[in-house]
Amino acid sequence: MKIRLTQLVPLAIFTVALLSSAAQTAGIDAALMAKANAGDAASEVLVGESYAAGKGVASDLKQAAAWYRKAAEQANLAGENHLATLYRDGGKGFPRDMVQATAWYRKAAEQGDTGAQGALGVLYSYGQGVAQDYVEAYYWLDLAAHVKGPKQEQYAANRQMIGQKITADELEAVQERVAQWLAAHPQAKANE
Repeated sequence: MKIRLTQLVPLAIFTVALLSSAAQTAGIDAALMAKANAGDAASEVLVGESYAAGKGVASDLKQAAAWYRKAAEQANLAGENHLATLYRDGGKGFPRDMVQATAWYRKAAEQGDTGAQGALGVLYSYGQGVAQDYVEAYYWLDLAAHVKGPKQEQYAANRQMIGQKITADELEAVQERVAQWLAAHPQAKANE
């Protein structure tokens, strides 16, 4: 049986790609990789963290972002937050993109993630990734300030500063929005 060179080249390319892929993930637990490859969002986040930190593999923020995105697209809060932070900070060959950061923080904030709500409030207050909007900044900071936690006072202080930049009518309207959101999300209100 004769094998032509033109048949060997694609096979060789496939083999090199397969070996390269296996070498890239060799330092990550095989069971974790199997779960991540099967679509387990928590495992995808852990693999992304491995790439971000260079734990068991070479540090690669693009690979980290790819794994975070897989989890984030399943509405996984950790995936959304890691991806947002990666876009916000950029670094090591990964481009900073405030529009993407804002979009991913919003997804987590809408699910009730306090840290994302606080981050979104700050982004609105400075106009980073979105148009500057003090009413929206107050809204997200007020939601974050309603939850007990280590940053509650910081969110409340930021909200107070932003509150000085909006009118009494805007303040009343945003407080109504906050009350409506809290009523629709009783688990957030339970944290008060």
